[in-house]
Amino acid sequence: MGDRSAFFYGTLMAPQVLHRVLYGTTTPTPDQTSSLTIQPALLPRYIRHRVRNCDYPAIIPSLGPDACVRGTFVNGISAEDQWRLDLFEGAQYDRLAVKVRLLEGDEVAEGREVEAETYVWCEGGDGLEDGEWDFEEFMKEKMGRWVGNDKEYEEVDEAVRERKDPTGGRGPNGHIGGKLELRHKGDGVLESAV
Repeated sequence: MGDRSAFFYGTLMAPQVLHRVLYGTTTPTPDQTSSLTIQPALLPRYIRHRVRNCDYPAIIPSLGPDACVRGTFVNGISAEDQWRLDLFEGAQYDRLAVKVRLLEGDEVAEGREVEAETYVWCEGGDGLEDGEWDFEEFMKEKMGRWVGNDKEYEEVDEAVRERKDPTGGRGPNGHIGGKLELRHKGDGVLESAV
C-alpha cells in the first residue's frame, strides 16, 4: 500500500486508464486496487485546457477569481505507482504539490482540504487550445483509443520491462507474475508460485 496522493484532472480520472498505467491492465484484481481510494475533488487557482491536437488536457495556474478544476483525488499511490505515472505523463508536465478540496457529491466537504501532487503543464501556452477539455466527451468519443490500444502505454510498459525487477519476475507485471495470472484465470486455482 502506498502513502502518496495525487489529483488527476484528465484521462487518469477514468479508472480504466488509471488502472492500465498502474497495473498494466484495465481490469485489475480487487487485491491490486484495494489500497486506492478515489474521491471527487476541486483544485483552486488552476484552469484546464485542451492540449493542441491531443485527446488529453493540461492545467496551468490562474489568478482568475473563478479558476478551479474538477478532478479526482487518489490516495494510496505507491512509489512504484508514482514512477509509472511520471513516465506516463512525460516531460510536458511537472509534478507539483497542491492543495485540493474534497467533494461529497457535488458539495465541498467541509474542512476537507488535503495535500496531493498533480501534473502541471510546463511547455508554454502555444501547445494549448483556448477551450476547456471535456471529460464526458473523452469518455464517449475517445476512451476506446486509450483502453483498446496498448500503443498509448508502450513507453511505460517498456520502462517497466527494462527496470531491474526485485521480485525476480514474480511481481504483477513480471514474466512469472504474468504466467501466474493467466494460469489463475484459466483454472481458478493457483498451485504454486515457484
